[in-house]
Amino acid sequence: MALRTTCIGAYPKPNYVPITDWFQVGHDAKDYNDRVLRKWRDGQTDAARDLLDKATAEVVADQIACGIDVPTDGEVRRENYVHYQCRHFDGFDFEGLTKRVLRNGAYVSELPTIRGPVRPRGESVLVRDWQVAEAAAGRPVKMTLPGPMTISDTTADAYYNDAERQAEDLAAALNAEVLALAEAGCRHIQIDEPIFARKPDAALAYGIRTLARCFAHVPEDVTRVVHMCCGYPNRLDDEVYPKADPESYAQIARAVDGVVDQISIEDAHRHNPDRLFPLFERSTLIVG
Repeated sequence: MALRTTCIGAYPKPNYVPITDWFQVGHDAKDYNDRVLRKWRDGQTDAARDLLDKATAEVVADQIACGIDVPTDGEVRRENYVHYQCRHFDGFDFEGLTKRVLRNGAYVSELPTIRGPVRPRGESVLVRDWQVAEAAAGRPVKMTLPGPMTISDTTADAYYNDAERQAEDLAAALNAEVLALAEAGCRHIQIDEPIFARKPDAALAYGIRTLARCFAHVPEDVTRVVHMCCGYPNRLDDEVYPKADPESYAQIARAVDGVVDQISIEDAHRHNPDRLFPLFERSTLIVG
């Protein structure tokens, strides 16, 4: 039986897209905010939307041409896989940024800041993103969202001062997005939680619970996915980027197994020991 294939999410943007890929700049670049966070506004015109629709169709077609069974929308509308979603929640400030050390000291960046309760804001933008991609694909397309712990670790908090309560509110807001996608017809939905590998103790304490909350009340015919990589470089060709502890997967495997239908882990960049795989007995494992 042939193995089914999928993409995790982000795809390089065509050069005509009016939004900059974060990894082309580097989080620690002095002009990162102007070239990435603030430049995102340039992509919010009708003309820019047409270009983004065109780019989405192109990256979906490229995945299908490569033989990918379940493509994604390529996240071409997103300046960053985390912050795009945050822009559509109440509670986030993208003007008053806060400097933070991220990913266990991997880099320093100025980040959007939570200054009030996080709540969903109106109609989900992801529904249209998915509709454009699936219309171009002519087959089911997977949509991706950042998870509560990963959002928390890629923003600054000036409101909650309580990581668990913050994650719970983020999970409730994300659940509204997930349910909107499911109601629209999306049947493959992925939550990205690379911070599970960075902070396995927090994942065990509350992260896996808030992951489940993201998928609350989702119909059984929706494939629920979580992606947990060990960290990727903040710029191209960075060979010394500090990754998560390789033992993190084994630490959380049994707790996350069965919470979702599919679990995606990193393996190509850093191979896992064979003893890891039998720990996942209920969820299908995606290895990439």
